[in-house]
Amino acid sequence: MIRRPRFELRIHGRRVVLGERTLVMGVVNVTPDSFSDGGLYLDPKRAVEHGLDLVRQGADWIDVGGESTRPGSKSIPPEEELRRVLPVIEGLSKKLPSVTISIDTTRAAVAEQALRAGAGIVNDVSGLRFDPQLAGVVRRYRATLVLMHLRGRPETMQQAPFARDIWRSLRGGLATSLRRALAGGVSRSQLIIDPGLGFGKSRRQNYEILAGLERLKRFRLPILVGTSRKSFVQAIVRGQGLDPMHRSSRSGLWPLMRDVGAGLAPPGSAGAQQAAPLQVGDAAAVVASILGGAHIVRVHDVAAVLPAVRIADAVLKAVKSDE
Repeated sequence: MIRRPRFELRIHGRRVVLGERTLVMGVVNVTPDSFSDGGLYLDPKRAVEHGLDLVRQGADWIDVGGESTRPGSKSIPPEEELRRVLPVIEGLSKKLPSVTISIDTTRAAVAEQALRAGAGIVNDVSGLRFDPQLAGVVRRYRATLVLMHLRGRPETMQQAPFARDIWRSLRGGLATSLRRALAGGVSRSQLIIDPGLGFGKSRRQNYEILAGLERLKRFRLPILVGTSRKSFVQAIVRGQGLDPMHRSSRSGLWPLMRDVGAGLAPPGSAGAQQAAPLQVGDAAAVVASILGGAHIVRVHDVAAVLPAVRIADAVLKAVKSDE
């Protein structure tokens, strides 16, 4: 069983210890086209209330995103991204001053205004590939930066040929992102890495990464993993294999969640019954992530996965107490 190392961050002057227990990052998508909850939280008041509810469920951090990065998604102007996210970040910061807020963006201009509005983390799915100015913004605000591994761009990431050796691609991509962050003046003590499950990887490759997550210890950085509601989890829950006969078309993605209302279906309804297997699958993927060394897990359904998080943490603590 892996020994999960501990790290310290400083977020808004507060000391945050990673590794004692797994932190849960709850997702608030302020978008019309995210793969499972697009359009549900476009209204800022509703988005803020959803964030409050995620914290009541047990979320430690809230990740606010205004631009979808689902496969095939199109980029939007930065002005539109700001229009979507700033009222939500401001509202959450006022109502939850002690809760850490993350801005999910690849743009320096968006990150800067989000940090001014109260965010303490920048979650960059491009790993500093899309906007070289982003590192400087993080440095100036002494924020925390999540560097995710992404092959290609969201528009085409599931269409281009996948890497022959996913671990070589992952190590090389994260090493490049790390060099860019350090060259931009970001303190190493403020960095987190994310292997980017579902971002330019085949179904099998996602599970290869989960199976070997401990190999990322070589970077000596905290690890964030997001498996929530992703198609590679859905496929296995539905009884499919690791190697699909053909790639899913865009219309075939996220089959379990399209009509479920992102977990908002009434208990006992057909929608809730349809969502339940995926939530169990998400919980299983979260456990695999934690036992592989993840310090933070990014999830949509906090209440549904929190018991699994606690069990996985208990397993890790039991192993350490015997050594």
